Amino acid sequence: MGFIDALKEKLGGTAYDELEAEQGYLELDSTAMGDKKKMVVHPFLLEDFEDVKPVLDSLREGQTIALVNIKPLKERDLVELKRAINKLKKTTDAIEGEIAGFGEDYVVVCPSSATIHRSSRQIKQVKTDESVPE
Repeated sequence: MGFIDALKEKLGGTAYDELEAEQGYLELDSTAMGDKKKMVVHPFLLEDFEDVKPVLDSLREGQTIALVNIKPLKERDLVELKRAINKLKKTTDAIEGEIAGFGEDYVVVCPSSATIHRSSRQIKQVKTDESVPE
């Protein structure tokens, strides 16, 4: 008695024979599984106002969380930085996403399919910082 025959007997002979005799195929809907894309955290560097365009394009696709380093633009031109941040905010509102500062040199922007966790301590810190005049 071979290994296969022993396995057939352990599985209950007739049930195994029925499975073996079936000639049908099971079709899987591969398009439903292929449509799900992973969320990508993408780092960006803002050196000029024009550098905001690739950030906006990737956010509009809906699968990117943008981690934007604003330090070079902040050191170079505050007016351009404010313009870039306003552009990011408007696009974030349009895609119903979220935007938040991350430290002093980073901004995180995510689409509506993701959220940014904010602790109550961080929110209090932001509120006290906003009351400081520029």
